[in-house]
Amino acid sequence: MHFDLAAIPQSDAYKLLVSTVVPRPIALATTVDRDSRVNAAPFSFFNAVSSIPPVVVLGISPGDSAGDGYKDTERNIRDTGEFVVNLVDEALAERMNICAVDFPTEIGELEVADLTALPSVGVKPPRIAESPVSFECKRITGLSLGGNSTMEVGRVIHIHIRDDLMDMEKLYVKTDQIGLIGRMHGRGWYTRTSDLFLMDRMTFADWQARRG
Repeated sequence: MHFDLAAIPQSDAYKLLVSTVVPRPIALATTVDRDSRVNAAPFSFFNAVSSIPPVVVLGISPGDSAGDGYKDTERNIRDTGEFVVNLVDEALAERMNICAVDFPTEIGELEVADLTALPSVGVKPPRIAESPVSFECKRITGLSLGGNSTMEVGRVIHIHIRDDLMDMEKLYVKTDQIGLIGRMHGRGWYTRTSDLFLMDRMTFADWQARRG
């Protein structure tokens, strides 16, 4: 089937996109506003896009049309230039889902989700103690994608990884033990990252040898 996205409703285009780009990693982003109030919100339009320099991106959909049309996360990043990405494991999943509720600004997501704020090292937004991995980020730039949808680009300046997930002798991350979850299609569908397979990258010489 072929779909011309300019010829179908935006809701249908969204459905096709999120049903095929799977699994998507989840960023539980913490930010602060100008009054130092902490906001926490999950985003599955998220990924690492560069290692030199280390860069992550957040795709942020439009917010409440009753306000300025932007989500608190977008507004806070724009105002302060800082955010923290907290990765989500299975133990954190239900509390991450609570943070997705559209609470009024005066209600703190961390408190109602029973999550613990820890001071960051290089940015003002806190990291989440229950998250296995947190990235402190400084904003590089933000892009308007149209219709109050935005993309925020952040340079990772500090990484926090839970002690039991690291082999410091080899500087090896025990990735298979993190237990991260990913976003799947439709409402409410997620996946675990415990079903792995190994496939080494080939060199050109390897490829030639396999061809005979």
